[in-house]
Amino acid sequence: MKNKNNLFTVVLISVISMNSCAKIPEGAQVIKSFDAQRYLGKWYEIARFDFRFERNLNQTTAIYTMNDDGAIKVRNEGYNYVKKKWSQSIGKAKFAGDKTEAALKVSFFGPFYAHYNVIALDSEYKYALIVGKNLKYLWILSREKTIPNEVKQAYLEHARELGFDVDKLIWVEQE
Repeated sequence: MKNKNNLFTVVLISVISMNSCAKIPEGAQVIKSFDAQRYLGKWYEIARFDFRFERNLNQTTAIYTMNDDGAIKVRNEGYNYVKKKWSQSIGKAKFAGDKTEAALKVSFFGPFYAHYNVIALDSEYKYALIVGKNLKYLWILSREKTIPNEVKQAYLEHARELGFDVDKLIWVEQE
C-alpha cells in the first residue's frame, strides 16, 4: 500500500508541476489589451514551423467566428500539394484566463488543448505573431496573402530574440 501511495504522490506532483509551468516561451508576453471581436475573421498563414498537422499544406487560412457559448470556432484550411486535395480542420478556442489577454487554448481533438498565444499584433489587427507553449510552435498571420517586409522583419527579430530558430520557418505559398 505504501508503494501505491508513493506512486500516487509522484504522479500528482508531476501533474501539478506540468500545469503550473508557463504556457508560453520564456520572455514572451501575450497582448494584454486584446479584442477578440476584432481578431475574428479570416487570416492567411504567411509562415509557420513544420508540424504534422499542417505538413505539405499551402494556401492555409484560419477563420475565427464566435460561438453562442463564447468559445471561438476555428476553421483551418489548406491545400495538400502532395495529395492534391484540400484539407480542413474544425476546432474551438477558449481563453486561458482573462478575456482581454491574447492567451487562448485551442482544441481540434476532443479534450486535448494546445496553447495559442498572440505576442505581436498591429493596432489595426492586420498582422499577428503567434506562439505555442514552447519554441516548437510559431506562426505569422496576415489578413492579406502577403505581409509588408517591415512587419515581417520586426516579427522575425522578435521571434529570434525569444530563442526561435526562424531559419526553420516554412513560408506558405498563397495564391
